[in-house]
Amino acid sequence: MGVRSILKKMLVSPELEKQVANIKKPVGVYGYDPWGYHTDTFMVALSIFKKMFDNYFRVESHGLENVPDEGRAMVIANHSGQLPMDGIMIGIAIATRDHAPRAARAMVERFFPTVPFIGNFLNQVGAVIGDPVNCVKMLQNDEVIVVFPEGVRGSGKPYRKKYQLQRFGNGFMHIAIANKTPIIPVGVVGCEETIPSLGDIKPLAKLIGIPYVPIAFPLPLPAKVILNFGEPMVFEGDIDNEKSVTEKVETVKNEIRRLIKKGRSERKGVFYG
Repeated sequence: MGVRSILKKMLVSPELEKQVANIKKPVGVYGYDPWGYHTDTFMVALSIFKKMFDNYFRVESHGLENVPDEGRAMVIANHSGQLPMDGIMIGIAIATRDHAPRAARAMVERFFPTVPFIGNFLNQVGAVIGDPVNCVKMLQNDEVIVVFPEGVRGSGKPYRKKYQLQRFGNGFMHIAIANKTPIIPVGVVGCEETIPSLGDIKPLAKLIGIPYVPIAFPLPLPAKVILNFGEPMVFEGDIDNEKSVTEKVETVKNEIRRLIKKGRSERKGVFYG
């Protein structure tokens, strides 16, 4: 019996196994899909992080019904917190919802797969390098894709800029229009406070080849997290008209701002509630 099988037996409850079995996710005879997702690894990771989701971050999710039960979709959210806890929380919310759970795929920064062991693990739980080719192929496979258009500009920003959206790249909008894909905006509240950063040690980041090294507490703090999933947004138009594309991106960005404001008003306190 391999390590993965042992962990599955030790950690995965029959209820969670049944939940994952309800996810319509075609895999090969060894449990993998073409991008490296593995059912058993996903179950083990979900079992571990679901405890953090429920008991540490005490996540509240609103509007999950806006994520389509089937077919392609792009979940577009604000990014923060130094570590990709926001992506993990969004993925768990979608995978464990009562009706039509789905295994969302997260687009991750290119440097993550270069970290020993991390790349394979991320692939097996559903993450892939944030490459447009990967994204398009998965949409054509009717996947749900989680994208953070701020990239490291959002995740690595200092705490003094909390809840200030950074520049969004336009790539997601090009892909959404070209592939007739609905966009589900998400406002994430709470991950800003999980690992507040005072700044960035740029020389060290450059030396070891990563985007940033934050001056921050090394472990996530138990901030209350609220996720608000907005209604689907569908866009059409000329993807070669960059001004028009940028205007559409700003429309999504403004909706995410609204959802963030909603989440902040719903939260009673940063570390309680």
